[in-house]
Amino acid sequence: MWTAVYLATSLDSATKIEKKLRDEGFLIKKQLFSRDGDEELYEILAPEFEANEIQAALFDLGII
Repeated sequence: MWTAVYLATSLDSATKIEKKLRDEGFLIKKQLFSRDGDEELYEILAPEFEANEIQAALFDLGII
């Protein structure tokens, strides 16, 4: 099952985070979560069993 591990505020940001996590060896996908006018939120999704490791990687990479 896929679970959200991060919310990015733009497609560019989501794409950069997706690439960094894939470079770390994680299975990642992104999808549009919400759009309000010009503002967009994207979910960074990962398999549930990797969520804790990905949270640690996001911290180590300086994303969160």
